[in-house]
Amino acid sequence: MSLVRPLLHGVLHVAAPVVLAFVAWRSTWRRAAAIMLTTLLVDLDHLLADPIYDSDRCSIGTHLLHTPLPIVVYVLLASWPKTRLVGVGLLLHMLLDGVDCWWVGH
Repeated sequence: MSLVRPLLHGVLHVAAPVVLAFVAWRSTWRRAAAIMLTTLLVDLDHLLADPIYDSDRCSIGTHLLHTPLPIVVYVLLASWPKTRLVGVGLLLHMLLDGVDCWWVGH
């Protein structure tokens, strides 16, 4: 099993929010990055899966907080200024998980 994909996936989950925060919220990028990195907690829903980690499993549509209804809520959160960073962080997370699903062929 190659570790490249899971390692890159993890690095992107940390690097992408930081880069996006720096580009989009330059004056408050540290705060924006911290809030978006906190949305990594959405992966706690993986603890409900059996097995907890499967490198070939697509998270989108499998884990509770990675299903369509919560994703609609993330869009709504991103639409409101007070929760925008949380929503954007969650949507970025879903996008990166979607890329991972595409990579493993799901």
